[in-house]
Amino acid sequence: MEKVLLEAKKRSERGRKVNKGRKEGLVPAVVYGHGVESTSLWVNELDLRRLLRKSGESTIIDLKIDGKDDRNVLIHEIQKDGILDRFNHIDFFQVRMNEAIETGVELVFIGESKAVKEMSGILVKNMDEVEVKCLPADLPSHIDVDISAIETFDDHITVADLKVSDKVKILAEPETVVALVAPQRTDAEMEALDTKVEADVTKVEGVVKEEAPAEAEKTEKK
Repeated sequence: MEKVLLEAKKRSERGRKVNKGRKEGLVPAVVYGHGVESTSLWVNELDLRRLLRKSGESTIIDLKIDGKDDRNVLIHEIQKDGILDRFNHIDFFQVRMNEAIETGVELVFIGESKAVKEMSGILVKNMDEVEVKCLPADLPSHIDVDISAIETFDDHITVADLKVSDKVKILAEPETVVALVAPQRTDAEMEALDTKVEADVTKVEGVVKEEAPAEAEKTEKK
């Protein structure tokens, strides 16, 4: 099991004072769990970014609070400002190492599909993570999906094809399609699709197709 260290400090600031901490490069956080008292924290934003870049969100973290209080946690939720590219808040969930957990694990697509490279197909990813159940020590940081198995447009990868330890149970149905390669639409198909969409729109109640000026004038004279 990969476990990474993240330093944290207890936080007493609330309300507007939290924004001051954000400007100083800190991220407000909270840790909680079953039978665990919720604790407000600060974590360093740069340390958090390094952790996520190296290990992702599905890794057991050794959260060291004030340099002494060690807790095994998982990232439960990240709130992020997409415009400013900064973290607004992060939730940590404290786990018990002898109790099974259910959590999402990222799917990492690797390899090269012959259907994409030689047949100009388009890779369709139906899932970017799967829910798993296992003990915290057996939790994988990610699951590889080798798309080289997709050689034609008839091939696909299902949950049953994913390779994980026998200590990890994937909760999604085995026949669920994870990825496939679809052929590109031809110009004729795209034109036919546009025509169908236009025809369907005119059937919607309240939608009236505009008449050309000349046609409208003839209608008024009648």
